[in-house]
Amino acid sequence: MSDATANVFSQRLWTGKAPGAIGDTPEDIPDITIYQPKNPDGSAIVVCPGGGYHMLAEHEGKPMAQWLNTFGVTGIVLKYRLGPRYQYPAQFLDVSRAIRTARAAKDWKIDPERVGVMGSSAGGHLSATVSTHYDSDDRNVADPIDRQTAKPDIAILLYPVITLEGVSVHTGSRANLLGDKPSQALLDLLSNEKHVTPHTAPTFLFHTVADAGVPVENSMMYAAALRKAGVPFEMHLFQPGPHGVGLATKDPILSAWPKLCETWLKSHHFGK
Repeated sequence: MSDATANVFSQRLWTGKAPGAIGDTPEDIPDITIYQPKNPDGSAIVVCPGGGYHMLAEHEGKPMAQWLNTFGVTGIVLKYRLGPRYQYPAQFLDVSRAIRTARAAKDWKIDPERVGVMGSSAGGHLSATVSTHYDSDDRNVADPIDRQTAKPDIAILLYPVITLEGVSVHTGSRANLLGDKPSQALLDLLSNEKHVTPHTAPTFLFHTVADAGVPVENSMMYAAALRKAGVPFEMHLFQPGPHGVGLATKDPILSAWPKLCETWLKSHHFGK
């Protein structure tokens, strides 16, 4: 897939220290790597790899961006801060800044009205969080990047963590994001199925029923909330398959999801 990529470069999300940074090591510095396609259509998607909010899964970052490049979408892989060193809201600040940066960039050939977000597993939770908790305040601030909205235009959620409560919760992601004893207020705030509104981003969902890591109920409850709010969505559930399959290129069944997603994206004017 890399032959569809024309240019790759990285940059820090903030020129100085990130908000709440506690050091100057690489793990304290969130950044983005931009994968520009040879024939960009003007749309872009910020890619949030999974890893339980404790690490970043490589197969859910660069390969996703390269796949997006094959049909003209600029892929922007986010290196967000991780727990337990960093907890909420650091990760939310990072993904919000990444979306704003894509919108503000003058020379990346990106249409600021076609910027989406994509995430796998815990990265799916982060993507759903910015889809439901994006800024609605006045963006009249000094930083031209922060004047941009962080609201994604579309969202792709791959076997996502959605809820932080009940039998379907992924306890590892919750502990890394919120600590061992989070308040009920935080659990409510970041159980994203509770915060879907008619303004939530149109969403594509992919999950396997057999997923033993993050139960399929996570996607199902988010889809139900989208349906209730009247938000356009498409969900594909496959019976077999483990957690964390990524693009599933070697699986004759699960490898169907990227083409289904590409078709959905094009229906929302992402890709060509």
